Amino acid sequence: MLRKLSLAVAVSCASTTTVWAAEAPLSTRTDLVSVYQEAVDNNADLAAARAQYGAQKEVVPQARAGLLPNLSGGAQVANVRTDIDQPSAVANRSAQSYQATLAQPLFRADRWFQYQAAKDVNEQAALQLSATEQNLILQTAESYFNVLRSQDNLASTKAEEAAFKRQLDQSNERFDVGLSDKTDVLQSQASYDTARANRIVAQRQVDDAFEALITLTNRQYNSIQGIVHTLPILPPAPNDAKAWVDTAAKQNLNLLASNYAVSSAEQTLKQRKAGHLPTLDAVAKYEKGDNDSFGFSNPNAFGTPYGGNVEQRTLALQVNIPIYSGGLTSSQVRQSYAQLDQTEQQREGLRRQIVENTRNLHRAVNTDVEQVQARRQSIISNQSAVEATEIGYQVGTRNIVDVLDAQRQLYTSVRNYNNTRYDYILDNLRLKQAAGTLNPGDLQDLTRYLKADYNPDKDFLPPDLAKAAEAQLKARP
Repeated sequence: MLRKLSLAVAVSCASTTTVWAAEAPLSTRTDLVSVYQEAVDNNADLAAARAQYGAQKEVVPQARAGLLPNLSGGAQVANVRTDIDQPSAVANRSAQSYQATLAQPLFRADRWFQYQAAKDVNEQAALQLSATEQNLILQTAESYFNVLRSQDNLASTKAEEAAFKRQLDQSNERFDVGLSDKTDVLQSQASYDTARANRIVAQRQVDDAFEALITLTNRQYNSIQGIVHTLPILPPAPNDAKAWVDTAAKQNLNLLASNYAVSSAEQTLKQRKAGHLPTLDAVAKYEKGDNDSFGFSNPNAFGTPYGGNVEQRTLALQVNIPIYSGGLTSSQVRQSYAQLDQTEQQREGLRRQIVENTRNLHRAVNTDVEQVQARRQSIISNQSAVEATEIGYQVGTRNIVDVLDAQRQLYTSVRNYNNTRYDYILDNLRLKQAAGTLNPGDLQDLTRYLKADYNPDKDFLPPDLAKAAEAQLKARP
C-alpha cells in the first residue's frame, strides 16, 4: 500500500528542507513593541514631520510680533555741501546723527486677525504631527505582520513543494511498476516545478518584507516573534458602526486638523477685510546730531545761525487711513473667500471619506472574524478531500490531476487562513486609527500573543489542526 500524503507529513518534510536561513536565537528575536520604539527613534518620515511642525509653529510668535512694540535705532554720517548765492560761497561740513524710534501699534485689526489665524495654523500643525505619529503605529504593525505573513506564506509554499515532490516520487514508483502511465509523471513534474518556482518567489517576498522593516526603523532584523493561533478573534467593541462613526467625527486627528484649517481661513478672511480699516500707532522718537544733520545751519531754522549739536524728542499718534491701493485689498478679500470655500469643501470631503472608511473597516473586521473560522474549517475540509481523492486515485476512480488539484486547494486554503488572520489584526488597528483611538497600547496588547520561539515552518498551522491531520493519517490503513 502506498503511503498516503497528508498535510502533517508535508509540513514535517518542509520543516527539514534547508531553504530558509538558520533560526536566530530567541534572545535576538525582536517583538512588536521593540520595533515600534526603533521606528519612533529612527523613522525618517516622523523626524521630517517633527521638523516641519517646529517650523510651522513659529508662525505664532511671528504674527504676535506685529502687535508688540517695535524699537529701532540708526546712525548717519554724511558730508553736507552748501552753496550760497549771496554772497557767493561754498561750505563743506561733516554731518553725524543718531536716532531711536519706538512704535507701539494701538489699532491694527489686520494684524490681530493674522495672529488668530496663526494660532489656528499652529493647532492644525500639532494635530497633523499627532496624526503622523499615530500613523507610524499602523505602519509598524503593517510592516511587522507583513513579515510574518510572508514567512507563513513561504512555509506553506515549502510544504506544498514537499507535497508535490512526494507525489512526483510516488508517480515515478507507480510508473516503474506499471501502475500508471507517463502522463501521471509529467503532470506531477509540472506541479512540482510550479511549486518550486512559487517557493523561490515566496522567499524573495520574505526578504522584501524584512527590507521594508529596515527602511521603517533603520535597523537590521534577523528574526521577529510570531503571533500565536490562540489570538482571540472577536468582533469590534462596540459592534455598532454608528458608534464608531460618531467617535471618528469627534476624535479623528486629520478631521480635527481640518477644522482648524477652516478656522484659520476664516481668520485670514477677516484679516483681508481689515485692510480697509485705518491703523493707529503710538510713536516715540529720539534724535541727536550736529546741526548739519537737521538742517539747523540755516538761519531760518531759529531766526539766527545755529552751529551746535541738536537733540530732538518726538511723541506722536500716527493714523493711516487706506483710501485706494489699486484694488489690491478687494482682490485679497475675494481670494480669501475662495480659499475659505476650498478648505470647507476639503473638510467635508475628508469627513465623508472618514465615515466611509470607518463603516467599511467595521464591516471588514466582522467579516474577518467569520472568515478566520471559515478558513480554519476549510483546511480540515480540504485535508479530508485530499485523503479521499488519494484513495480514489489508488482504486482507479480518480486520476492524478484530481489529486494534484486537491493538494493545491489544500495549500491555498492554508494561505487564505493565515492571510485572513493578519487581515483581522490590521483591520482592527485601521478601524481604531479611523476612529482616532489608536495608540501604542494597542501594540502592547498584541505582544501578549507573540511567541518568542515561533518557527514558521512548524507554526504556520494551528497546532490542533496539525495534530488532527496526523491522527487522521495514522487512523487510515
